Amino acid sequence: MCDTFVVLPEFTQDGSIIFGKNSDRDANEPHYVEIIQEREYPSGSNVECTYVSIPQVERTNRVLLSRPVWIWGAEMGVNQWGLVIGNEAIFSKIKANKEPGLIGMDYLRLALERAKNAQEAIKTITSLLETYGQGGNCGFSHPFYYHNSFLIADHKEAWKLETVDRVWAAKRIEQHGSISNCLTIGTNWDLASDNLVSYAVEHKLYNKRNQFNFANVFSDWLYTRFSNARGRKNCTSQQVQALAGKFQVEDAFRILRSHHGDADKFSPGKASLSSDVCMHAGYGPIRVSQTTGSMVTKTLSGNEDIWATATSAPCLSLFKPLRLSQEKIFDYVPDTKFDNCSYWWKHEVFHRRMLRAYQTYFSEFSMARDAIEKDFLLGLKETKQSQDFEGYWVEIMNRSNSFLEEWLEKTKNSEGNSNSRLYQKAWKKNNQDANISL
Repeated sequence: MCDTFVVLPEFTQDGSIIFGKNSDRDANEPHYVEIIQEREYPSGSNVECTYVSIPQVERTNRVLLSRPVWIWGAEMGVNQWGLVIGNEAIFSKIKANKEPGLIGMDYLRLALERAKNAQEAIKTITSLLETYGQGGNCGFSHPFYYHNSFLIADHKEAWKLETVDRVWAAKRIEQHGSISNCLTIGTNWDLASDNLVSYAVEHKLYNKRNQFNFANVFSDWLYTRFSNARGRKNCTSQQVQALAGKFQVEDAFRILRSHHGDADKFSPGKASLSSDVCMHAGYGPIRVSQTTGSMVTKTLSGNEDIWATATSAPCLSLFKPLRLSQEKIFDYVPDTKFDNCSYWWKHEVFHRRMLRAYQTYFSEFSMARDAIEKDFLLGLKETKQSQDFEGYWVEIMNRSNSFLEEWLEKTKNSEGNSNSRLYQKAWKKNNQDANISL
């Protein structure tokens, strides 16, 4: 499950476009943030995606991606032209194809590598979709099949694109927009596949007696309901709406850290459904996912600020500024088992210790976290003037690592007696599967 939103100039304090996304995946599924250089390819080249190979274009863009380590594609990313995309799993009455093919994350990366703006990205995704379809397992520890929606933004506009099998609809976003794990386009859209209505008729989902409603015709009730997709979508939308004309990057961080109910009383061990924007895994089958990576971008006057946690649980993470100009972000690609050389896995030890005593430490931690992020924001302004981001990135990671080491020490004796036995059992298994010791 995931949540993605975009805020357009009418709603931001400085007239920028701000994008935010949480990627919710399996608890032991590391995210990796990386730079892919622009490249030229000989005629007739192919590109190896997650499961299948397709013809490559002559030249690809430089991109920054946040992706599950075992997947070629990405959950979110931005390219050298300021195009940013996030994707969501959606569930339909049309069964998702289980045959290995292009998956939603592949489409996201292909669009970032090939397009310069939002409308080009829509054209890239939909033309490939109509040619190749979508299919294949997207689950890490268990099979998981779904269709996809996308939130796509550039320097000037934003769109949502929703797909079912090889058909699709797209709608331009006004002021702000959010997507979660549900179809949202109803009776009005700006672009759509030529055979959208006939496809629904062919599959006996629409009889032409009523006005055609894309979401109503195709949505699956069960998965959409139990993922609480509409509740999470409303949560992000309402928070943006409340800040009309005042929205800033810090607000995007806060929204991606949202939990249901009273924040002062929230505990990951007591949550029962997948109802949080900042999602914490628990006992299955409903709470198997957690937020394993988060990204925020800000576009203003042709310049992009990029922020990513490169860790799970944004409420327990630092958003760190990044640049597409960086040669490399991290030296180590996380393994699928615990690896102390990996920043993602090292943070995971702290994260899982905090889950055992969240209320004990969270107030102190969040105050320290916010203070460091404030320093990062101030430092980013100074770095723009000096243009020495590589040197600043070293400072960022030195401070981030020191902060992590401090909290690893503080939480090493944390206890989990306040959490339910089912919750403790679920996390014991997660830790054993990952070879992680707390």
